Amino acid sequence: MGRESHMDESTVVISMKDIVKKFGDFTANDHINLTVHKGEVHAILGENGAGKSTLMNVLCGLYKPTSGQIFINGKEVQFSSPKNAIEMGIGMVHQHFMLIQPFTVTDNIILGVEPAKGLVVDKKTAREKVLELSERYAMKVDPDAKIEDISVGMQQRVEILKVLYRGADTLILDEPTASLTPQEIEGLMEIISNLTADGKSVILITHKLKEITACSDYCTIIRQGKYIQTVKVEDVNENELAAMMVGREVNFRVEKKEQEPGEVVLDVKNLRAKDYRGVEIVKGLNLQVRRGEIVGLAGVDGNGQTELVEVLTGLRRGESGEVKVLGKDLFNKNPHDTFAGGISSIPADRQKHGLILEFSNEDNLILQHFEEEPFSRNGILNRKAIREHATELIEKFDVRPRGCEGAPSGTLSGGNQQKVIIAREVTNDKDLLIAVNPTRGLDVGAIEFVHKYLVEQRNKNRAVLLVSFELDEIMSLSDRIEVIFDGQITGSVPGRDADEKELGFMMAGGKKHE
Repeated sequence: MGRESHMDESTVVISMKDIVKKFGDFTANDHINLTVHKGEVHAILGENGAGKSTLMNVLCGLYKPTSGQIFINGKEVQFSSPKNAIEMGIGMVHQHFMLIQPFTVTDNIILGVEPAKGLVVDKKTAREKVLELSERYAMKVDPDAKIEDISVGMQQRVEILKVLYRGADTLILDEPTASLTPQEIEGLMEIISNLTADGKSVILITHKLKEITACSDYCTIIRQGKYIQTVKVEDVNENELAAMMVGREVNFRVEKKEQEPGEVVLDVKNLRAKDYRGVEIVKGLNLQVRRGEIVGLAGVDGNGQTELVEVLTGLRRGESGEVKVLGKDLFNKNPHDTFAGGISSIPADRQKHGLILEFSNEDNLILQHFEEEPFSRNGILNRKAIREHATELIEKFDVRPRGCEGAPSGTLSGGNQQKVIIAREVTNDKDLLIAVNPTRGLDVGAIEFVHKYLVEQRNKNRAVLLVSFELDEIMSLSDRIEVIFDGQITGSVPGRDADEKELGFMMAGGKKHE
């Protein structure tokens, strides 16, 4: 797309100068500069905890900067709230959507800014405006659909329409492709292109290099809270961007040797389960995972993979079917028994199911073993052994900051919380490791690291079930890929033959081309 951006001052819409943002003694943004021009896509690239979201929360009025200046169209501004920022033309679409499920698309979009005729909300005018915006940017959104009935990709479009409806000229998209299929990502890229063609500016917060090279004009790199540089995207390649972001060379290839899988570890037969609404969502699913192989489960969010994993790990009761690990019946056992039966897991929601945020890192690292030696004897915890275990794992798994053994896990950045969970689960040495979105929200350096440990589990002759919305991850790690659609496995492909387009097609319910 590489459009020429006019680099003269007259087209600068946003200028952030020397932005510092501190939280107590911690400096999240350390003198960062950002210049965005009219009609351009400007990516902000950085590792987890680099300060990208903090900087954007300053720009959209959620945080007040500790020091520094913000200029919009050449005038200095100070925001007191996000409402204030949107009045100045800046709107943010957050990574986790803020939509009300039973409401319609139109109701969600006009919430808080309802147009009125006298005392009555003028829904007709609002609906027409929503439709007009949707058509102008080719979003294909049904203004009358309920949020609970539309896909994740569509919900994101509603969030974009919400800020456009409020008059945004600059849209900040925070990790916008985190849970989209390849086809939905393409659709989003088209929308971004339509927005910039219409003179809007788009700021993209991301750590996905492929997307930056696909649609951005400029990219500003932040590392550990500091401004590194701004580059013209057509002048750099993905490896150079990765090195600037992480501060070292990054290996993108997952190294793994060919090996024959062994005996069946996990055997799931005709499994049925309901979701939180009591609707059947796993509909007679069959799946096997053997020793020494990584099986990737590819699917769009909401096709039953979450419920499948919850049944396997004892967090949800299945309706019927079989779940066996090495021949032992583990159907509808509690989490303690599934763990004892040979299943360890890296859960999808690290804060809800992975860690006790108030507990220290050293305690989180022995959650399943605190009653065993050397960590306790006769019911009394051995603090020295617990600390030594934590120090060893924090070093080995590169958890930052060093020396955080006694700090609550809630004080770490998301990526480092993930490393604590992975350190614990891969050292549990169980027959089956279930990894759900193990690198969600991680940057390339941390991803490389996590992948190494998943392959190591496979090489130690364990069975690994990888559930991920990142197709690249599924394709590069899996020995075999199983596609889940509408609660069933609908196709199987060897990992090395996988084709992204075909997988995307199957994930959307299409049949495999024989």
